[in-house]
Parts: sequence; C-alpha cells; structure tokens
Amino acid sequence: MNTEYFVELDDVSDDRMHVSFTTRGRDITDYAVLLTVERDGERHTVRLYDGAHGINEMHRYTRTKGKQSAETFHGGTLGEGMRAAIEQIKRTYQSMIEAWQAR
Repeated sequence: MNTEYFVELDDVSDDRMHVSFTTRGRDITDYAVLLTVERDGERHTVRLYDGAHGINEMHRYTRTKGKQSAETFHGGTLGEGMRAAIEQIKRTYQSMIEAWQAR
C-alpha cells in the first residue's frame, strides 16, 4: 500500500515536509521524506531521506549544486529510519534550511 502526506512546519512560511511510503503488511518497504521550501515562486528540495536502496540514506541539497551524495543516517529498519527522519526534520528544519541557503 502506498501512502503520502504533507506537513506544514510552521504558520509563517511555506516550509513543508513531504512523506511518502510503501508498506507490505506492517513493514515499511520503501519511503521518502523530503524537506521543501518555496522561494521566488518555486518549490525546492532542501533535504531528502529515503530507503530506495534498502538502507536509510540522507541527501543534502544546496542552492547552487543541487543533490549531494547519499550518506547512511540510521542503521535500523526502514520503518525506524523513516520515523527518525520525520523527527529530525521536525526538530531541526530551520537549521537545515539555513545550511541550504548558505550553499
């Protein structure tokens, strides 16, 4: 089963978390958690966490160079990694956006 939803991260900006995942029974078999911002009328990806290769990976994005190489960020199951990614974005999205803007 595929599920997708969006979370507005604050009441002032259009900073958003996009969560998409696939399950088989109770197990997460794939996921993507994105932090996106709208600037100058365009939506930009700031951070991507995913399980596309069967492991929990994170990609940083920069304004000038786009998507960066993957880093493993969590050693657990894909479900554990997805939940960790969601919490990480909720807690630190502002500093992630600041780093994206600086590069």
